Amino acid sequence: MRRIDKKITSRAEIEDVIKRGRVCHLGLCDKGIPYVVPVNYGYAAGCLYVHSAMEGKKIEILRGNNLVCFNIYVDECIVESDTACSWTTRYRSVMGNGKAYLVEDPVEKRKALRLIISHYSSGEHQFDPGMVDRVLIVKVMVDELTGKKSV
Repeated sequence: MRRIDKKITSRAEIEDVIKRGRVCHLGLCDKGIPYVVPVNYGYAAGCLYVHSAMEGKKIEILRGNNLVCFNIYVDECIVESDTACSWTTRYRSVMGNGKAYLVEDPVEKRKALRLIISHYSSGEHQFDPGMVDRVLIVKVMVDELTGKKSV
């Protein structure tokens, strides 16, 4: 990181960004061509979980290359200035990378769906078995996390 003064060094602060984030931008690579898609997510024990349709470009790419990166940010705010080049943005962000795996086990899929839903709402949620069969879960085993802030 070039600006070491902006680096988030606290694991608790990195976890707070992940916990408070609403959208994860998941980066994939399709035969050398980058592809980024915004996704809803859940996070626990060093793993990021994403739900998906059973088919689509994201899944097609992951079947050929499971290396991914992602970005989550919070507290973003544009700070205007009288001088064009003096504008800035305030934010806290987390970037990570890892390997993505498609979850087939119905029990693990239900746990991941509960984790994803609990990221956005409280309470208990039940899942129709047919619905669980029709959704795909992508599990990203995170290899590296870094945080950056401009406050």
